[in-house]
Amino acid sequence: MQFTSTQKRATAWGLIAVFSAFALWLLAPVLTPFVVAAILAYALTPLVDWLDRLGRGRLPRMVAVVVIELVFILVVLGVMLLIVPILAKELPLMREQVPVLLDGLNASLKPFLAQFGLNFSLDVASLKAFVMKYLSANLEDAFGSVMTSLKLGGSVAFAILGNAILIPVALFYLLMDWNRFVAQVLEFVPPRLRTAYDSFSGEADAVLGQYLRGQLLVMLALSLFYSAGLALFGLDLALPIGIFTGLAIFVPYVGFGFGLILATLAGFLEFAVTAGPAKALIMVAVVYGLGQLIESLFLTPRLVGERIGLHPLAVIFALLAFGQLFGFVGVLIALPASAVLLVAMRRARARYLCSKLYQG
Repeated sequence: MQFTSTQKRATAWGLIAVFSAFALWLLAPVLTPFVVAAILAYALTPLVDWLDRLGRGRLPRMVAVVVIELVFILVVLGVMLLIVPILAKELPLMREQVPVLLDGLNASLKPFLAQFGLNFSLDVASLKAFVMKYLSANLEDAFGSVMTSLKLGGSVAFAILGNAILIPVALFYLLMDWNRFVAQVLEFVPPRLRTAYDSFSGEADAVLGQYLRGQLLVMLALSLFYSAGLALFGLDLALPIGIFTGLAIFVPYVGFGFGLILATLAGFLEFAVTAGPAKALIMVAVVYGLGQLIESLFLTPRLVGERIGLHPLAVIFALLAFGQLFGFVGVLIALPASAVLLVAMRRARARYLCSKLYQG
């Protein structure tokens, strides 16, 4: 049986794709920090190029790379350190308010269940002792517990530490030679496919650029909104919780959910004695409900653009699929990767509709 040249090319590309997918699957744990560094390098390279042009060749590119990478690391650390004032405020309040909240919960729950013939009562004393044991632990006990956990899960701790060191190193080298790496990858594209490749990469770059710029504006707007909204309800931790929630939106659903939990906990603890837990529930419902509506109906369509707009079901599927395949990193790259896949699917659909297979 003789194969046509088209069939031979399709078979060759199919085998290459299968082999590449198998190699990626085998090397997934090793490739994770390099994939993260490559994504960051793609996003930060325009800033490095701009700073390099600003220096007009008087400063080596290394200076621009170091400056941009240090600023990025400081921003990431700053977002993470927003948790510190929240914990510093919440832990003493939890020591004071948790026993009161448990007594109130027991007093409300017992008569409510009695209406249905259920004789139920919380063991408040045991719950208080259990909770206060951990809330009253000093720094040495907490540090000892953390060290014990690290010993038990040494491989996990070593992997996290290794990635924390390897990602900045890989990012530095990628930022230094990004254009050269892109040119080397381009050499593997057959000349007859260069035009199609350039068109696809140009459209994908435009989509990703629009996504990144729009997402940054959405994060900034939501940080201001959540901070102002929580402050209007009189929450002491409005600024750190609001900023954290807005910036954490870049992790879809996860960031919003974590900010919602922090705001609810802070509201319960702060308003438990003065205004009651109802104020905390109203605050969270109003601020975070409006925040979701503003983000979904106005900010994301206007700032991110209809060009990327995926259907909500497609967003959920992308998050689950990429999370299953690549873990937490997959959740981070799910939406930009889906935007690129959407470009590919549009082109594949257009070619299919013009093909003999469709037209008969």
